[in-house]
Amino acid sequence: MNRFGVSGMTCGHCVAAVTEEVSALPGVESVHVDLVAGGTSTLTITSASPLDRSAVAAAVDEAGYDPVD
Repeated sequence: MNRFGVSGMTCGHCVAAVTEEVSALPGVESVHVDLVAGGTSTLTITSASPLDRSAVAAAVDEAGYDPVD
């Protein structure tokens, strides 16, 4: 499992947008978001192989949110 921080998320729609973008990455098996409205949410990804952090960051950005290191 890989964990990433995401800021700027406030609701279920935000969770759905990030989940959709990240799920489209090659090798991603599942995506779970622990939403912290107005704070740093935790994105947990299960994948068949190691994920490129920059690809995950780009997917989060494409969804309209900010990846947090």
